[in-house]
Amino acid sequence: MNAYLAYALHFSFSAFVACTTVFVVAGAYLMFFKVRKANAVFKHPYLEKTPYQRYPLSIRMGILLDYFLRLAFPNSQVWLAGHANRLLAHVDPAKVPTDVRWPILGFWGACLVGLLAMIALWSLLLMGVRG
Repeated sequence: MNAYLAYALHFSFSAFVACTTVFVVAGAYLMFFKVRKANAVFKHPYLEKTPYQRYPLSIRMGILLDYFLRLAFPNSQVWLAGHANRLLAHVDPAKVPTDVRWPILGFWGACLVGLLAMIALWSLLLMGVRG
């Protein structure tokens, strides 16, 4: 295996493990302690029809993804971020409390960065097998 490939493999694995740890910690904190406060702060339009706990897990995660996209990309008007910004236009991302902001950003941010780290890890592993 090439020396550079070994360093890249080590880095991508470390990034993947770090993202997994952040995902678990932020997700557990969010689900056990802050999901009600997050729903009260963001007031998602879906929650006007049905309480959060009555939705299936996929829709609950979609609601949390809308919160993440509103916080991470507040000025976007395209694709999923644009849809989330239109749904949550009444929320000012600068006024969201930090105790609600960090678990949402940590949960979905670690998920997305971890996905990229996993793709890099598998690519490097396949390159090492061939080379």
